[in-house]
Amino acid sequence: MFIKNQGFTLIEVMVVVAIVGILSAIAYPSYTEYIARGHRAEARANLLQAAQWMERAATANGTYPTASSAASAIAALEAQLKMDRYGIKVDSANGSSYTLTATPKGAQLKDKCGSYTLTQSGKRDVASATLSVAECWNK
Repeated sequence: MFIKNQGFTLIEVMVVVAIVGILSAIAYPSYTEYIARGHRAEARANLLQAAQWMERAATANGTYPTASSAASAIAALEAQLKMDRYGIKVDSANGSSYTLTATPKGAQLKDKCGSYTLTQSGKRDVASATLSVAECWNK
């Protein structure tokens, strides 16, 4: 009498493992780019929020805060937003103008867009980027 063996052969299991490996090799880079895009969007939003704070301060006082006085407020905003991928700092502020920068930190250092900058006139720029300004600010 025959006893039928049940289960998978080693070759069947290896084929499934190979297929899973190929699919994950294709999917993982797309997933990491999706996550990085999310962090970039968060950095842009936080940079715009810091610019709004500068504008509110200018409306209340008649001039933009200086770099030294704005740094502590921006640091408090950064702590409130729990930013762990990008750090926001005031590069320059002299009462009539300002430049804010969102600098990547940690795992985000390898990002294609590098640092984001925003001025009081609304000029947007990126530094150390492999993508264009439009691609970085619109994605």
